[in-house]
Amino acid sequence: MTIKALVLNCSLKDSTQPSNTRALIDEIVKIFNQNGVVTEVLRMADYSIGFGVTNEAVNDNDQWPEIFEKVKQADILLLGSPIWLGEQSSLATLVVERLYGGSSLTNEKGQYLYYNKVGGVVVTGNEDGAKNVSSYLIYALSHIGFTIPPNVDTYWVGEAGPGPSFIEAKGNQNEFTVQHAKIAAYNLLHFARLLKEHPIPAEGNVIDSE
Repeated sequence: MTIKALVLNCSLKDSTQPSNTRALIDEIVKIFNQNGVVTEVLRMADYSIGFGVTNEAVNDNDQWPEIFEKVKQADILLLGSPIWLGEQSSLATLVVERLYGGSSLTNEKGQYLYYNKVGGVVVTGNEDGAKNVSSYLIYALSHIGFTIPPNVDTYWVGEAGPGPSFIEAKGNQNEFTVQHAKIAAYNLLHFARLLKEHPIPAEGNVIDSE
C-alpha cells in the first residue's frame, strides 16, 4: 500500500531562505520516510498563487491549479504555518481559501472531493498563538471534508517577544514538540492506511448534483 503525503509550507520565506516551519515539518517527514510514505514538500512562497475561492486559475500567472492536482493525489495533507501577530500567515489563509474553492467537487462515489484524505498542521513561532492557528487550520480542513485524526497539531513556540525561533533555539530538542511530531506523523499514517482499506461509506453523504 502506497501512501502519498503532500506538505504545503506556508512560510513567508521562499526556498532560498531557511524556514523554521520547514525544520519542524522535517521531524514529521523523517518518520514518514522511515515508513515508506511518498512525501512532497512545497514552499508556497515559491509559487504565484492568485486570490480567490476557486480551484481554477484566476489569472495567467496563477499556479494554484498545479498545486491542486497534487492535493487531489495525496492521502495526507499537512499544512505548515508560522505565527504572525498570533495568527496564521497570510499564505496559509490564501491556501485555505483556494482549498475551499475545490470543496464542492466530488469523488467517483459522489462524496466531497476531500473525503478519505487526512489532514494535520505544523505551527512555529516565537510568540503565543500556536493553538489559535492550529484550531483555524484544523477546523478549515475538517469543514471541507478532510478527516482529522487525534493529536495532529504539532507546534513549537519560544519565549514571548522577539527572540530565536525553532532552528536557532534548537526546538528539535524540545521533548514535548518532538514527541507530538512523532504522534502526529504516526496518527496521520494510521488513518491514511485505515481510509485506504476502509473508505468512508457512500451513505448519507453523497452530494445531489441536481
